[in-house]
Amino acid sequence: MSLLMAFLVGGSLCLIGQIIMDLSKPNVTSGHILVGYISGGALLSGLGLYQPLVDIGGAGATIPLSGFGHLLAQGTLKAVEEKGLLGAFSGGVEAAAAGIAAAIIFGYVAAVIFNPKG
Repeated sequence: MSLLMAFLVGGSLCLIGQIIMDLSKPNVTSGHILVGYISGGALLSGLGLYQPLVDIGGAGATIPLSGFGHLLAQGTLKAVEEKGLLGAFSGGVEAAAAGIAAAIIFGYVAAVIFNPKG
């Protein structure tokens, strides 16, 4: 059941972004969707509305870009509680550091292993 819910939640988030792009061509680009989803996820997380979606959808809610915004907001809120105002500047980066480092490392390894033809 959790796999089905992850598929439905993640698919719904992607469907919403695709519908927005299709209905507003050429004004809304994929960059707009990227920024909107990260900002929306952070805003909904700060208001306490994104965590119930994570509880229902699991990876379907945490893997899309809105989940990254949620991670940044939760890291910032936690760091503000622990460090005060200084935590607002460092909390989001600390919370997302492992994922960002993994993306950089795996991207580098893939670039070293494979030879692009272009």
